[in-house]
Amino acid sequence: MNRIKDYIHDSKIDAALALCKSTDSPSARMIEKGISRLGRPLQDISTAIENVGKLEISKLEKGFPTLATITGAEPMLGFLGTVIGMVQSFYAMSQAGNNIEVSLLSDGIYTALITTVAGLIVGIIGYFAYNTLVVKVEKVVFNLEATLTEFMDILNEPVKTER
Repeated sequence: MNRIKDYIHDSKIDAALALCKSTDSPSARMIEKGISRLGRPLQDISTAIENVGKLEISKLEKGFPTLATITGAEPMLGFLGTVIGMVQSFYAMSQAGNNIEVSLLSDGIYTALITTVAGLIVGIIGYFAYNTLVVKVEKVVFNLEATLTEFMDILNEPVKTER
């Protein structure tokens, strides 16, 4: 931002744009949009930058709904497997009559436990991954807001004249 500020104060708008284009970050793309709007009312510049910021945030959050769905659904799928395994065990018991052996029950119980464990593992990993990504995106959003404020402050500074 210091270089952008210097370029703007020195009326080197092309250099400021080139710097933004050579920097691959959401903040740089926002500032590039603001610089391209120089000469328009400050509210228009601010609105244009905010719109780019919203698009950048949307890109960052692209896979969030899918990850949230997997994280929420996987424990339920594990529980479904648990119920299916228990149904298998009870069905095997009903078919065995009075000749119930542990081996008849073990396949169904094994299925129940494995699906429960798998569902919980995927759900827990997904939960931590989702929350980690949310925190990272929140940091980016904060940085974008700070960048917007800093850029608008640069544009609102009084012009220094040499005497």
